Amino acid sequence: MALGQNILELRKKSGLSQEQLGDKVNVTRQTISNWELEETSPNPEQLKQLSKVLKVSVDELLDNDLQDLVLAKVKMTEKQTKTIKKILKGILVGFLALLIIDIIALIVCFTGKFGPFAENKTANSYQQVIVEKRI
Repeated sequence: MALGQNILELRKKSGLSQEQLGDKVNVTRQTISNWELEETSPNPEQLKQLSKVLKVSVDELLDNDLQDLVLAKVKMTEKQTKTIKKILKGILVGFLALLIIDIIALIVCFTGKFGPFAENKTANSYQQVIVEKRI
């Protein structure tokens, strides 16, 4: 909705005539009429005064729909947060899987069946033969 239309509707909702609104904003009735007909526009200071008298924000007077903009940004942030959570869960699952594999590998190595600490019967019997020959 245009500024002039907003001023007209808010003025009527407040029960003010053009002259009464003009007195409160320190302009003439004709100036209010020109604003409502969109022949002219209020300057920033007049917009502030209008917003106070009509008990609305300047953004509402200008029909700046910040709420939709804020909601869109919040939705985008929520979507990004969900994506980041999924990525972090994937990384955590991968890390835990590698940790479990490492723990299993360590257990297998230290139980003596495989790995550098496993008993190697062939090597031990070969070493015993060498020791016996020396004696």
